[in-house]
Amino acid sequence: MSTPTVPRGSYPKVRRIVFPFGKPAPMERYYADNSVVFSHLFAMLSFGFPPGEEIFIRSVRRYADQITDPGLKKRVAGFIGQEAVHGQQHRELNLKLIEMGYSAGNFMEWGGKLLEKWEDGAVKRLKFMRPVFLAGTAAAEHGTATFARRILTSEQAQAMLRAGDPEVMHLLNWHTLEELEHKSVAHDVYLAVGGPEWLRRLAGAVVAYGLLPLWTLGTLLSILLTDRGALLHPIRLIRETRKLFASDFMQGVIGELALYTKRGFHPDDIDTNELLEKWSAQLFGEHGALVGHLK
Repeated sequence: MSTPTVPRGSYPKVRRIVFPFGKPAPMERYYADNSVVFSHLFAMLSFGFPPGEEIFIRSVRRYADQITDPGLKKRVAGFIGQEAVHGQQHRELNLKLIEMGYSAGNFMEWGGKLLEKWEDGAVKRLKFMRPVFLAGTAAAEHGTATFARRILTSEQAQAMLRAGDPEVMHLLNWHTLEELEHKSVAHDVYLAVGGPEWLRRLAGAVVAYGLLPLWTLGTLLSILLTDRGALLHPIRLIRETRKLFASDFMQGVIGELALYTKRGFHPDDIDTNELLEKWSAQLFGEHGALVGHLK
């Protein structure tokens, strides 16, 4: 099996970082732009990140012995390191969110452990599941990179983050930056091990057309199960939902997600180098906003 002779992306940098959630001031119940909808949406995403990133790590690691290109090996190591730190910091936030009443996090952790056991058995018994998980990981990474680029380029998104908890804003900006840094790693592993094009495109379609409905359902369940008092204010919920979906970082997103279903598409076809340079300097330059958060 062939591997690229030259890495198509940069080497992801693993940053050891800590966010002091709830310090010195406690987090507000609606910590994201004082929005019920946005706060529950981000909580559900944060709860899903640790188990999801563990799946991504496992799906790539299964092919470690088939990757011979040293550049790709280095990129895989950076990808795994970044995803591991993402999981650690989101778990810290999730503990705080659970304390604040977003109790769906307990279910997500339980579900993640159950999924890991099922996945382990499925991969051992059914060898075709290995490329399925890798294809899903590569497609999901395009999904996270798509939203990452939109969050970092949207003034509306940044304004909503600035109006909320500062450490949550820092967490999301750091996470999205690193998603762009490793956006093509899983894809290149999939190409290197000879993953079929039809499966890659099918996984892209599942992500493109299933992601938003899944997030919407999760947010609704979070409100129903943990914040029923918010249902007494339907006008507020409708207004906040319209604001979220009318924002520039949501408009046209399905079409951009669906780019992954095109034959021969590569995540690096979308140039984010200038954006990475800008935000790397803004967050981790000499006087970057997050320099003091690095361990």
